[in-house]
Amino acid sequence: MKTHKTTSSSQLPHQNGGFQNSLGFVLACVGSAVGMGNIWLFPYRLGQYGGAAFLIPYFFFVALFGLVGLSAEFAVGRRAGTGTLGSYEYCWNRIGKGKIGYLLGWIPLLGSLGIAIGYSVILGWVLRALGASLTGSLFSVEPGSFFAEISSAFGNIPCHGLIVLLACVLLMTGATKGIEKVNKILMPAFFGLFVILALRVFFLEGSGEGYRFLFIPKWEYLLQADTWVMAMGQAFFSLSITGSGMIVYGSYLKKEEDIPKASVYTALFDTLAAMLAGLAIMPAVFAFGIEPASGPPLMFITLPQVFAQMPLGSLFAVFFFISVAFAGITSLINMFEAVCESWQTRFGMSHSLMAAVCGAVAFGIGVFIEDGNKVGAWMDFITILVVPFGALLGAFSIYYILGWKEIGQELSTGRRQPLGTWFCTLGKYIYVPLAVFVFILGIAYGGIG
Repeated sequence: MKTHKTTSSSQLPHQNGGFQNSLGFVLACVGSAVGMGNIWLFPYRLGQYGGAAFLIPYFFFVALFGLVGLSAEFAVGRRAGTGTLGSYEYCWNRIGKGKIGYLLGWIPLLGSLGIAIGYSVILGWVLRALGASLTGSLFSVEPGSFFAEISSAFGNIPCHGLIVLLACVLLMTGATKGIEKVNKILMPAFFGLFVILALRVFFLEGSGEGYRFLFIPKWEYLLQADTWVMAMGQAFFSLSITGSGMIVYGSYLKKEEDIPKASVYTALFDTLAAMLAGLAIMPAVFAFGIEPASGPPLMFITLPQVFAQMPLGSLFAVFFFISVAFAGITSLINMFEAVCESWQTRFGMSHSLMAAVCGAVAFGIGVFIEDGNKVGAWMDFITILVVPFGALLGAFSIYYILGWKEIGQELSTGRRQPLGTWFCTLGKYIYVPLAVFVFILGIAYGGIG
């Protein structure tokens, strides 16, 4: 096994370069965090678990996880000067068990690769739906038949392959430069398109029922455990806390940048994206008297019915699927980069070669799970077992193995005032136990995020 030598806060810049400024870093992190969960799950869960009342626990968990969860992953990446495998090795070197840390690091790394495999399949569906929106064929078939076609076994290979190729090419243009440029374009475009959609939906007759579904508080739901469990799961997974992806972005961050501040901004914009998705989707669904849903049926069955009845619906369908594609490709790039950087650093290969290998692995496995049931089972396994366990390993490794002395120093670097021990208390005694609960409850509920 090749040993990666890590250093402390004085390490040289990463071989892949670094983000030019805090804006580029935050937009890249927002791009990673904003994904399908914001679009096809949050709006439905908001209405299902108490409307505005759901926002109280959700905002609480977003603030907590964003501050002490995201910050920890950013900080350990910057501290170690490398991504997943090297960062876990760095943490466990503190107690002379670097090889154990290296081996443990493969769990969250494989979680990132596993999500990327399933995500690329789903993004292939999005790309196919975008093409069908442009040609009008999305609206000329019976509801559900289009989705049945694209989610059949080997039913969407060209679009699936194109998505993987696009992500790999963007990474080959230069790790940090490519990531930063892509997110500076796609993230503002995503928010802009969803604002346009939300404004258009506001003027639909009957949309008020959708706003009532989303925002009329049902306070009795706050007394139900499921509301808090689902809010916790939604916040945790929405912020892309995986014990891997955000670590690699942290390794590209300059020392003068304020990590907790960047984490708060990331959580803020991720929450804004989820709220915009709710405002753009649910009022439109209710305006046309269609039963709301969550997951792929919302995006590929319910919404096409909405767009088919909406004036200029084909145009807004194009806007919608473009914005979803933007959100998805920026998330996929982060998943790929987490794997590419670790393989590049560990095996001494070029970044472009590792991007190509990662893409080949993702497509080679993904092509056999294009069937909707198979990719669903795959994503359930990865998101219920592998990813939350990887995130838990990351939290434990940072706050308990590496310890507050080092991680606290890194978190305070770039700040005008150092963080107090209250941050350690939140991280060690609140955040880590909650990460344990996310893992256990995810298994018990069959998924909470």
